[in-house]
Amino acid sequence: MTTESLPVRTDAPARTPAEKTARGGRRLLGQRAGRQHHAGPLSYILLAVMALLSIFPLYWTMVAASTDNTRVSQTPPPFLPGPNLFSNLARAWDEAAMGKAMINSLIVAGVIALSTVFFATLAGFAFAKLRFKGRNILLMLVIGTMMVPPQLGVVPLFMMMSELGWSQELPAVIFPTLVSAVGVFFMRQYLLEALPDELVEAARVDGAHSLRIFWSIVLPVARPAMAVLFMITFVHAWNDFFWPFVVLDMTNPTVPVALTQLSAGYIRDQSLIMAGALLGTLPLLAMFIVFGRQIVSGIMAGAVKG
Repeated sequence: MTTESLPVRTDAPARTPAEKTARGGRRLLGQRAGRQHHAGPLSYILLAVMALLSIFPLYWTMVAASTDNTRVSQTPPPFLPGPNLFSNLARAWDEAAMGKAMINSLIVAGVIALSTVFFATLAGFAFAKLRFKGRNILLMLVIGTMMVPPQLGVVPLFMMMSELGWSQELPAVIFPTLVSAVGVFFMRQYLLEALPDELVEAARVDGAHSLRIFWSIVLPVARPAMAVLFMITFVHAWNDFFWPFVVLDMTNPTVPVALTQLSAGYIRDQSLIMAGALLGTLPLLAMFIVFGRQIVSGIMAGAVKG
């Protein structure tokens, strides 16, 4: 029985040096992508210092809220919590009517954040992926409104709210801020990179109209940016003081407006003011503790997909 040599294929083209280099580069990138990078001691030290600097204002607020006014005014000031925290919190809750103020702030901040996320995502999709006449001019007008100080429109806006009968009511705070130019620009920039044009065109070919594309394609893609925008808008609306102070009174306040009650009088009780500020900060901390992981994971998922 004779042994015959196997046929050798000669039709396969030989790889060029450039192709070999590209293949080796892809293999090297794949190995590096699966490798974990470990930070050095200096990185941990810098992170620890930044964390302490970020936490210190909240810690100092708690320390000042747990002592009396005399102890807070001493030099050097106290750096350890005192025994009066819960009593000062109870006084601030009663004197500033914090219960009603927190409910009002929750309504105002929640409605403003939800409406801003929805309308900003809708407008951002239109500016990023739809083609219509005057798109660039409208976008420049939206960006231009970011350069106008909001204080310039306080007087005509207050007159408008009075004509509508909304003075001293929550709608006067909600409706002027249902959408923001910053949110529109933020969502437009995100959708430019995260939403492929091919995906929108494929949906068009399948017969989907713009609202269907927005609901089924844009919203899932924009979820990470929407979570970030919701968080930023909610915090900003919760802490907003100027316009609610102008249009509301002490019978129907938000949290920042209610805190002005604690600073009334000839001698200000700094420990009581700090206790009220701590009460106003606790809901934001609770919200971040509950939803912070989902927001961060959504951002990272969007970054990996991008």
